[in-house]
Amino acid sequence: MAEERLSMIVFSGTVDKLMPMGILAAGAVAMGMDVEIFLTFWGLAALKKGAAANLPISADFAAMGPMLQEIMQVQKVPSFLDNLRDAKELGNVKIYACGMSMDLLGIKMADLDELVDDVAGVAHFIERAKEGKMTLFI
Repeated sequence: MAEERLSMIVFSGTVDKLMPMGILAAGAVAMGMDVEIFLTFWGLAALKKGAAANLPISADFAAMGPMLQEIMQVQKVPSFLDNLRDAKELGNVKIYACGMSMDLLGIKMADLDELVDDVAGVAHFIERAKEGKMTLFI
């Protein structure tokens, strides 16, 4: 039987895609699930220290970006990093940096936000994801 775990591959580094990642992680943990996140390419770059303050919005939604940011500030919507922090406080959330992406992008573990737990390879993530209930690609 599959474990109560949500696995996410996070490839995108835009705010409009990272926000749902944080919300989904917090929601899954609140429902009693474990969460494992595999950061690769631009998703990994988005978790470099300080990067979250200047992340772009996808070109498809760029026209709506300023309006959405204003609404989110007024309604005090937490950032994707805050959602991830909350999720980690609530339950079992592990965030892995893709080793190959780190090598390609010249990123070291010390460059990453403290939310990132460890470095993993594709085989490790796939082995873990196949045992879980749900896998999402963001």
